[in-house]
Amino acid sequence: MATQPAPAPYNPGVPLKREWGTALSALRRLLANGDDTEQVFRIMRALNGDVTQRNYRRLLSSPAGGAIAYKRVELAERLTDRAWIDSFATGTVGAAYRGFLDSTGYSADGLVEVSMTEFANVQVDHPYTWMGRRERDIHDLWHVITGYKADEHLGEACLVAFSYAQTGGLGWAFIGLGAALKSIRVTGSLDFFKAVMEGYARGKRAAWLHGEDYETLLAEPLDQVRRRLNIAEPVKYRIAQASLAAAGLKGI
Repeated sequence: MATQPAPAPYNPGVPLKREWGTALSALRRLLANGDDTEQVFRIMRALNGDVTQRNYRRLLSSPAGGAIAYKRVELAERLTDRAWIDSFATGTVGAAYRGFLDSTGYSADGLVEVSMTEFANVQVDHPYTWMGRRERDIHDLWHVITGYKADEHLGEACLVAFSYAQTGGLGWAFIGLGAALKSIRVTGSLDFFKAVMEGYARGKRAAWLHGEDYETLLAEPLDQVRRRLNIAEPVKYRIAQASLAAAGLKGI
C-alpha cells in the first residue's frame, strides 16, 4: 500500500486550505477501519479551515474565556496526571473520566501522539496552536459529558456530529455524515442515522463547551454539569445501540 505524503508544515496564523480529495481518501480509510485515528486528524487538517482561529476568538469573548486563554493550561498534562485524576470524588465528571480511562485503556497522551503525525509542529508557542491542543484534549471529556461511548462506531459518529454543532469544524460533519450514510447500507435501518442527527441537535442545544474551565468542571457532579450545560438525554442513540446489539453488530 502506498504511503500517504507527509503534510506541509502548519502555520498557525494562516487558515488551513480545504483539500476535499485528501479528506475523501482519509474518510474511506477511516470507515474501513474505525480505529485508524490518524485519519481523523488528516480530515481535520483537510477541511477545518480557520475553525480553530474562530473558536479562539470566540473563547476570548466568552465570560470566562479571557482568563482561560490567559492561563493557557495544557490539558493533556493535567489529564495524564493520574494522581490528580484519582483525587476526584465519586459522581463527579473527573470520576467518570477516570472510569472512562480504565474501561477503554485510552489516554490523553495517546491522542497527542497520533495528532503529531498530521500536525508535527502543533506544540509551537502560539495562541491558535494552544487552542488546537485544547480542542484535541477535551474530545474524550466530551465522550463522558455527552454519554457517547468511545469503544463503538456509533458513539464516535454521534460525538463528531455533536462536535460539528459546537465548533463549526467541517471535518467533523464530513466524518459524521459519512458514517451515518454507511450505516444505512450496512444495517438497512435508519436508527444509526437518526442517532447521529440527534448528536448534531444535542450539540446545537447545549451551551458552548469550549468556554468551560475544565479543571473546575471535572470536580463538579456529572448530572449537575449536564443540566447546567443543557446536555439532553441521548434517546435515539440508545435506540440505535439496542438496534445494533439485536442485529449482533458492534459497529458498521
